[in-house]
Amino acid sequence: MLSRTRMLAMSIAFAGATAIGFAAPVHAESVIRIGMTAADIPVTTGAPSQGGEGLRFTGFTMYDGLVNWDLSRSDVSASIVPGLATEWTVNPKDKTKWIFKLRKGVKFHDGSDFNADAVMFNFRKILDKKSAQFDPKGAAQIRARIPSVKGYRKIDDYTVEVSTPTPDAMLVYQLTWFLISSPAQWEKVGKDWKKFAFKPSGTGPFELTKLVPRERAEMKPFKGYWDKKRIAKSKLVLRPIPEATSRTAALLSGQVDWIEAPSPDAIPRLRKSGMQIVTNTYPHIWPYTLSYLPDSPWLDVRVRKAANLAIDREGLVKLLGGLAEPSTGQVEKGHPWRGSPKFKIRHDPAEARRLLKEAGYGPNKPLKAKLVISTGGSGQMQPLPMNEFIQQNMKEVGIDLQLEVVEWSAMRTISRAGATASDQKGFHAINNSYSTAQPFNAFVRFFHSNSIAPKGRNWGHFKAPWADKMIDEIVTTFDIEKQNKLAAQLHTRLVDEAAWLWIVKDLNPRALGPKVRGMVPAQSWYLDITPVHKVN
Repeated sequence: MLSRTRMLAMSIAFAGATAIGFAAPVHAESVIRIGMTAADIPVTTGAPSQGGEGLRFTGFTMYDGLVNWDLSRSDVSASIVPGLATEWTVNPKDKTKWIFKLRKGVKFHDGSDFNADAVMFNFRKILDKKSAQFDPKGAAQIRARIPSVKGYRKIDDYTVEVSTPTPDAMLVYQLTWFLISSPAQWEKVGKDWKKFAFKPSGTGPFELTKLVPRERAEMKPFKGYWDKKRIAKSKLVLRPIPEATSRTAALLSGQVDWIEAPSPDAIPRLRKSGMQIVTNTYPHIWPYTLSYLPDSPWLDVRVRKAANLAIDREGLVKLLGGLAEPSTGQVEKGHPWRGSPKFKIRHDPAEARRLLKEAGYGPNKPLKAKLVISTGGSGQMQPLPMNEFIQQNMKEVGIDLQLEVVEWSAMRTISRAGATASDQKGFHAINNSYSTAQPFNAFVRFFHSNSIAPKGRNWGHFKAPWADKMIDEIVTTFDIEKQNKLAAQLHTRLVDEAAWLWIVKDLNPRALGPKVRGMVPAQSWYLDITPVHKVN
């Protein structure tokens, strides 16, 4: 396995090399064809499906939020920067009210103006079921991402107020998911989001020119984009190719120029063929989210610890060709939220068997658990061989892990619906990858009782008064240093309780053709595709 330091050095070196590539001649008709892991084109209306991959390819390409991610560097974690809002402040007398000053002179792809009315339109699109523009499909994707938004109002044409039920320092992070689509275009296509999907209009650096569901999406640079430093250099073609070997074959045969999550066993061949293998550490985990319902086998902390100790993470990293790192919590050593857990997550099958025996299990009485996994998907790496490897690890200590395999879009639906949904009876855990870029993503939406699905992403109905109390304090703390200390205390307790099974974190691998230049592997789930191009 490559060390974090070495991987980061590689990514910085690659970023430097691509900067040189900007001076190279760019073909007038540069087209970047991307093989995604998704089985379908993510929703194009400004409320992308398919998780982080959806935001990456049909979200941040065609749309902006009030706030955006800075994805221009590979040597530091991505941070929040102004987007369609130039600045924002919290009312010091009432910290439930945020004021956003909007960017002037911004045009949607259809030529209409961006202003406060557009922001109000989009809030109602997601949150107001009685509004004419309410989009049930979009609301299902985004509503749980912005739970802190209680109210919204226009102050003037370029100022809006967003209110939260209680003081909430997480709001600005949540709003990275809230993208702005054109009210005028929605009117033009007959007030129909299905029609809008084929002729969308945002303010982003790319505009859609063709959509064929489950086959392809084509985009061209939006020359009128407001951020002149980010005018896109190439056209884009997105192709859903969920099977890893098929993506590899498509890249080697020249059908695509870029693939997400290349198969580890294909890496030597790809390198030999001149392909660029790009990786970087980033805030993302691949865990098992556990059920805490009365019929769950995970209610005993000894069982949860035993399952964590059963997993051979180093062996799993080898299986992945070094394209991952062992995971021992939501974040790792050196992170300001790490804390000092006493429970050391490691591979210790003897201790796992001892704990299981103490909990009442053994060779003649194996613990049985049913796990839902996906065939592929955003950040899922190679879920079939990975989970079969873990299944064998579990069997060796006395855990009978049954695998229920579904498509990524079905996994997304399952994770949003929660463990009590009628079609999820008997599911004891799900294997869904997640971003941990900020406290809301890492903690609030998974471990607070107010976030129990379908309201949030607390799939397993985790309920603990101590967790609620700690999270409430984090959410109402606006001082970042104090917030980090509180998060570290919470993380310590979560690991000591073995709240989830933490397995590995991927290194965001992708393979690029030899002529592709300009891609900076940000320390993020997302990428800025605007500088990417091909040379002759």
